[in-house]
Amino acid sequence: MKEAIRTDKAPPAVGPYSQGICAGNFVFTSGQLPAKPTGELIREDIAAATRQSLENVRAVLKAASVQMDDVIKVTIFLTDMADFTAVNAAYEGFFPGVPPARSCVQVAALPKGAPIEIEAVAHLSQHG
Repeated sequence: MKEAIRTDKAPPAVGPYSQGICAGNFVFTSGQLPAKPTGELIREDIAAATRQSLENVRAVLKAASVQMDDVIKVTIFLTDMADFTAVNAAYEGFFPGVPPARSCVQVAALPKGAPIEIEAVAHLSQHG
């Protein structure tokens, strides 16, 4: 059984998908672009873009009653791997404890010309 997660604290989906899904003891966020809830996209500053994508991930998780500490896996999609160091610097502040497992891959392009997209998987056992 699955349940869609919706929040107005993150931008709406730009296609036929949910912002997130609860399934069993897991919460899966869709990839979050660096867009403010109003839809304004951050493109120029990769550190600010990373923080905004992660704030969107946090908002979707919060709507499912889980926290960033519950995240067990993150996937980051970058259009330029040269941004890797700056992304890491912005990212580490969101996971001060034991960081989740993570993958980071370079892609040719992302929706709306975004430089980064971040998705996460969280486990409900601690707080849910």
